[in-house]
Amino acid sequence: MKEIIYKYLIMICLICIPSIIWANEQEVMMSEILMKDGKIYVVLSVILTILFGLIGYLIYLDRKISNLEKD
Repeated sequence: MKEIIYKYLIMICLICIPSIIWANEQEVMMSEILMKDGKIYVVLSVILTILFGLIGYLIYLDRKISNLEKD
């Protein structure tokens, strides 16, 4: 039983050590790069267009299904 616990403990340590090492690195976030270049507005507009398109399509399907249920 102790061997299994030790194996799991070693496995957890081996998984956690790289994440601790990588946490110290300072990298530029993607949102900061997009904000600096002004491209964040393009990304937001594309996401909003897709979202509004999906909502419109769902409303269209709901009306169509409601008409089929009435008939």
